[in-house]
Amino acid sequence: MRTTRTWTAAMALACAGTLAAAQEGAPVEVLHWWTSGGEAAALNVLKEALGEQGIGWNDMPVAGGGGEAAMTALRARVTAGNPPTAVQMLGFDIQDWAAEGALGNLNDVAEAEGWDEVVPEAIQEFSKYEGNWIAAPVNVHSTNWVWANAAVLEEAGVTEQPETWDEFIAALQAVQDSGKIALAHGGQAWQEATIFDGVVLSTGGPDFYRAAFIDLDPEALGSETMVEAFDRMAQLREFVDPNFSGRDWNLASAMVANGEAGFQIMGDWAKGEFINAGLTPGEDILCFRVPGTEGAVTFNSDQFAMFDVASEEARASQAAMASNIMSPEFQIAFNTVKGSVPARTDISDEAFDACGKKGMADLAAASEAGTLLGSMAHGHANPAAVKNAIYDVVTAHFNGEYDSATAAEELVNAVEAAM
Repeated sequence: MRTTRTWTAAMALACAGTLAAAQEGAPVEVLHWWTSGGEAAALNVLKEALGEQGIGWNDMPVAGGGGEAAMTALRARVTAGNPPTAVQMLGFDIQDWAAEGALGNLNDVAEAEGWDEVVPEAIQEFSKYEGNWIAAPVNVHSTNWVWANAAVLEEAGVTEQPETWDEFIAALQAVQDSGKIALAHGGQAWQEATIFDGVVLSTGGPDFYRAAFIDLDPEALGSETMVEAFDRMAQLREFVDPNFSGRDWNLASAMVANGEAGFQIMGDWAKGEFINAGLTPGEDILCFRVPGTEGAVTFNSDQFAMFDVASEEARASQAAMASNIMSPEFQIAFNTVKGSVPARTDISDEAFDACGKKGMADLAAASEAGTLLGSMAHGHANPAAVKNAIYDVVTAHFNGEYDSATAAEELVNAVEAAM
């Protein structure tokens, strides 16, 4: 591994011309969906870093979470022949745009800074296309987290972290019996799919998750194990409040933060909201894996893909932005605010809170054990068409349109039709 000092020296020598060119002009126009309080604070770290180098930032935020609205806005810009210079993307969306020949090439800066040595291979699968670096990974998120308000749990008499599914259901029931909302949730398809990530992993384990969502094995998709996973989703449905439909995820996080609700199943971007609310992870806000998923991590990685642009100054600004994203200093500053963990493996956890330290340790252990799995809900297990087909079935079941057995059957049909 390169040390930070070695990395900085290499960058300075290899990228001095790039940075000088970037400082001559060519602001970066950045399309993203980081619009909540914690997300905006995290993104501001990058804006400030580029601003110190004289690189302007033209913001193009698209609210909604999950990136679907952002991809629609992007398609309109590309169709009009005017793509942004940098776009926040996830998983297979990056690969799809690369296959269209729309993305630029970051090989020079990646080679100069040794990205191959420090970015996990599972992440590189989405950062590269046909061996070429096309995106700079900002972080690694994981989705199989439960967040809990410690004071609400204490008031409800929940004194120990639930370690099994039955213990989790009992804890949810205790919170509900205390008069609080047990499970904070926003009724949007991607949020229900995020919960489903953890539920399927908890029900069937890593091998089953891989067979169902990565290999898309119809036997796994329609199995009794999948029926049981849908049964567990139905259990969780009993613990959300009547007004959940259409609620944004960060508003659900706020319900936990302000003591209105006990638990939320959400990716670790939720931690950024709790930090922004002045709460201490590991103390005021508890964090643990969805019961039954310890030792495995479902991940997604926010990355900035650089679109193919004609201007040399614009390309220089893109390279400077990518270089800043991948610097150890930025990875620490950004991820301690955002709630995620660094996309580099050579970074100390010293600056991270208790939940961040656990996240980094869990990621390393899962990578070593082969249980680091792409998140279905966030476009890292299968292409968008398949993901969206799964969304439709999961959210239909959650809203009572299917019983569990029918949902498993529909899952097989939906995936087959989407492939």
